[in-house]
Amino acid sequence: MYDLATRRHALSLLDHGRSLNSVSKETGISRAAIRAWQVRIEPLPRMNQTQCTAPPDPAAYSYLLGLYLGDGCISPHPRGGYHLRIACADAWPGLIEQCRAAILAVRPSDKVYVLQRQGCVAVTSYGRHWPCLFPQHGPGKKHERRIALDDWQQEIVDAHPWEFIRGLIHSDGCRITNWTTRMVGGVKKRYEYPRYFFTNKSDDIRKLCTDTLSKVGVQWTITARGSDPFNVSVARKESVALMDAHIGPKY
Repeated sequence: MYDLATRRHALSLLDHGRSLNSVSKETGISRAAIRAWQVRIEPLPRMNQTQCTAPPDPAAYSYLLGLYLGDGCISPHPRGGYHLRIACADAWPGLIEQCRAAILAVRPSDKVYVLQRQGCVAVTSYGRHWPCLFPQHGPGKKHERRIALDDWQQEIVDAHPWEFIRGLIHSDGCRITNWTTRMVGGVKKRYEYPRYFFTNKSDDIRKLCTDTLSKVGVQWTITARGSDPFNVSVARKESVALMDAHIGPKY
């Protein structure tokens, strides 16, 4: 894990004529990482009126935003433009199709294709406006930098909260069935109950999730994975029923 200052220092050595090998040996950073930083280190553009317009389908955008914050990334193309990639597990073909449909609704003029990876596919779209549509991108992993919505994004999420929550759950969440046993009249009986989880290392992304859940009346708790509070849990019967009505399981 390297911060932005470390990345810029390595690139500055290259700018002063040093070879990739010598910079790698001096800094202890792999050549592959430094090579990737050469195209990713500079900030990408944010939305303004001269760059791109607001998404034509705000509900689809809200869903896609949730998918992006969970399992998405943006990377520049060497010849210009950018790739948006959303990782979707092979086990959920319906999710792959929903992701593809959301991308087309947000950017009807951009093509969408699927790249097979081990255990998953990357639903991918090339275009020039993905960075300004998702200004949360940047160098490094999402949980290593601040994630906050722009005002125009928050307005869309406020107008379409369930679509945003659905995107988060479909990317980094799940609906499971827990069970427990109780003694009733001297007989051990098994009881099952469903619950939802959203798991993400980013404190900021988890807060976006919980803030939106609270706005729609869903009660939630934070549970730890080991010593880290990575899990948002929805277990109360009324809240699970509300989630079922608007989210439902992956398929």
